[in-house]
Amino acid sequence: MSTAKAPGTSRPGTLIITIVAVSLSLFQLYTAGFGVLTPVLQRVTHLTFVLVLVFLLFSTTKKARFWWLDAIFLTGAVATGVYMWLTYQTLVFRAGDPTTLDMIMGAATIVLVLEVTRRTTGWPLVIIAVLALVYARYGPYFPGILSHKAYSFERIISQLYLSMEGIWGVTLGVAATMVALFVLFGAFLEATGGGKMFIDLAFAIAGKSTGGPAKVAVVSSGLMGTISGSPVANVATTGTFTIPLMKRLGYDPHVAGAIEAVASSGGAIMPPLMGAGAFVMSEMTGIPYSKICIAAAIPAVLYYLSLFLAVHFEAKRKGMKGLPASELPHLGQTLKKSLFLLIPIFVLLYLLVVVQVSPMKAAFWGILTLLLTSSTIGPHRFDVKSNLNVILKALEKGARDVLTVSTACATAGIIIGVIAQTGIGLTFSSIVVEAAGGRLILALALTMVASIILGMGLPPTAAYIVLAAMGAPALIELNVPVLIAHLFIFYFSVFAPITPPVALAAYAGAGIAGSDPMRTGVTAFRLGLVAFLIPYMFTYGPALVALGSIEEITQALITASIGVFCLASAVIGWMLKDLFWFERLFFLGAALVLIDPGLQTDLLGLALLGVAFLSIYLRQRKTPKASETREVTE
Repeated sequence: MSTAKAPGTSRPGTLIITIVAVSLSLFQLYTAGFGVLTPVLQRVTHLTFVLVLVFLLFSTTKKARFWWLDAIFLTGAVATGVYMWLTYQTLVFRAGDPTTLDMIMGAATIVLVLEVTRRTTGWPLVIIAVLALVYARYGPYFPGILSHKAYSFERIISQLYLSMEGIWGVTLGVAATMVALFVLFGAFLEATGGGKMFIDLAFAIAGKSTGGPAKVAVVSSGLMGTISGSPVANVATTGTFTIPLMKRLGYDPHVAGAIEAVASSGGAIMPPLMGAGAFVMSEMTGIPYSKICIAAAIPAVLYYLSLFLAVHFEAKRKGMKGLPASELPHLGQTLKKSLFLLIPIFVLLYLLVVVQVSPMKAAFWGILTLLLTSSTIGPHRFDVKSNLNVILKALEKGARDVLTVSTACATAGIIIGVIAQTGIGLTFSSIVVEAAGGRLILALALTMVASIILGMGLPPTAAYIVLAAMGAPALIELNVPVLIAHLFIFYFSVFAPITPPVALAAYAGAGIAGSDPMRTGVTAFRLGLVAFLIPYMFTYGPALVALGSIEEITQALITASIGVFCLASAVIGWMLKDLFWFERLFFLGAALVLIDPGLQTDLLGLALLGVAFLSIYLRQRKTPKASETREVTE
């Protein structure tokens, strides 16, 4: 019986993993602070580290006898990286006319990228990339307008490996610079106690109010979302505390799991990180990163407002109370203890929004500020050994956390390269515009369906990249502003974690709550319904993404907030008391009408809302009279 071990399973293997991971993080910090390398070298170095780390961490199979296959992959990862370093200066001259060695190294790099993506994110993205390669090579065999001239293997490898429009393109560039630094900032924040700080703050702020633990889930997950774009990770972090408390207070298990899932999924749309989407969007559109964050702020607030109201109405409907003050942390003391973590966050946001330095520089200075505050006013102040352990832990965790995004971005580069080479993006846009008959609402609906389907199988960032390359031009052709077209696609790409049947965040919440996964997923979809309406709201009302005057933005925010209020009431079925079915319809109708901003629709929405409240008022007047009648009879 073989005693061989896969790479990374022995003690020396663990040490190698730590060395590679820390080296990757130090490389990212160095280039952020002292200047990035040339684009191709920055991306090659980053990807080489990522390839090596993935092959060390994730074995080909669970059977130890296949360790040699991982060894081959590791050798290939190092060889392709070294080859690009040695030959990058002549890269531009070889594009379109690859040498035999270029062909070998290019093919090997494509295979390596697809394999690490399979190991980190699964098969769906790999399958799409393989289909893209097949489409590029065998274009004449596809029907109708999908047909195109076939490209030789030389042309395909030249496009994907020797140009900056394939693997080494914009998507990997974003991962190798901005995303890596923000993920590293999040790792440092978590290693120094950021996760506990967010939860304590949420308990101090909302724990005492009606339905306290559910509101804690909303607040803490929203705060966590500022540094993490992973819904499942957010559920695992905050849900461990909030879900049992929600159940103890009286929330049904499937509702508790769903609330946490919906709250955690909002991290993908919460600035500044937005699950890496904001960085990719900035590079693909040329719109400044700070402007994208500002544009995404109001929709994110509306999303969390809707959920906050929903959990409040559910708590009121069931007569729940908050947690006793004795079980809650004191807000002032919590803020004081958390000061060493809050200062770096404020520094980061100040540099991004006010000073408007590059995201890399902002994250770099945010990390340095965090190291300074943690070592001087944090719990381990002036404890050199403890602080060094925290730094080492954060460096390793940051490198591990960036693997999924980086591998997805590299594979997305393959898909984007094929789209650019074959022109399928323009073809897809023409199909969408023609199928919609030039009507915007139909084009939006078609794009929404495509985004949701892709989002069910791909990581959010990868799903957005693919659809943005193919679907955004169609919306732009129908006079949708570039920023709104990309935000529309991004929103529908990232809410698969609460969309059955593939609702991973909801299933994670169900696991903690001990509830039925599918029932939890359906409940999460219902609670997060506003997420599927907000993109239409800002498409028809650009003021919601800060495109307009102060007056227009204020009016749109007020109208949208009323609409969100109506939707939460309709979904839960409560407003001052349990609603009749027709009252819920009035609230739902008001919410839907208020999607389209304008005087007429606003008046109609307010009228429907008024009718609903009138019905509730009349029922409340009857209730005491009925009670008085019973007293007289007695």
